[in-house]
Amino acid sequence: MSVVTRFAPSPTGRLHMGHAFSAIRAHDVARERNGRFLLRIEDIDGTRSRPEHVATIVDDLRWLGLTWDGEVVFQSARLSNYAAALEQLREMRLLYRCYCTRAEIAEALSAPHGAVAVYPGTCRHSPARDAPHCWRLDMAAALARCGDLSWTDHGRVVANEALAQGDVVLARKDAPASYHLAVTVDDAAQGVTDVVRGRDLFEVTHVHRVVQALLGLPVPRYWHHELLVGADGERLAKRHGAPTLAALREAGVDGREVAARLRAGVV
Repeated sequence: MSVVTRFAPSPTGRLHMGHAFSAIRAHDVARERNGRFLLRIEDIDGTRSRPEHVATIVDDLRWLGLTWDGEVVFQSARLSNYAAALEQLREMRLLYRCYCTRAEIAEALSAPHGAVAVYPGTCRHSPARDAPHCWRLDMAAALARCGDLSWTDHGRVVANEALAQGDVVLARKDAPASYHLAVTVDDAAQGVTDVVRGRDLFEVTHVHRVVQALLGLPVPRYWHHELLVGADGERLAKRHGAPTLAALREAGVDGREVAARLRAGVV
């Protein structure tokens, strides 16, 4: 099977070195195996996504010396695909409307629920009403339907009910699909065989594996890599003051040299 990987940033801000590290890893996994590397823009959040950030992402990747295959795919052009997946899950009676406000959810999640804070199912049996709502997956019912699940990630990983994050949101009040639904549907539609992403997303794979099973989607191999950290041991991210790629590019830094250092494990 030909290897297909992807890099799928959200255009809600500028890329930083952590993004570059992940994009390079995904790019190289494909290129080393004579496969395809795809670029997908996850712009489903219409309130935060900005066209100018899309242009910057493209410029940053080219500055790093990365190339991708085919046209760039935008999630905002794929809303009908997410709607169809939601309808399929509704027909299975696995979704329910959640009317909780952000404050109510925050209060519910502040209560002890074990190792992972999960939504306690407040609205699971609430009658339908004309009010803003998101759609949640009834995880217990979904897991009962799926049975035992696993995936490959540097070895076999068994899906863990305790890490499945409870009744996750699959369609938000302010967006037609959540990250969990959109990324799973898109990876399958684009034929992604290998998902290369940061270790911080390992836990959500339990959720994605359930969605794949429910929708009858193929299961890619996963390669969750360690996160890039600075000299202080802190993760290189925007909130920790990591430099943006655009700032480095505008300062005249050689992007290919940056990529070479990242490949060598040097920040």
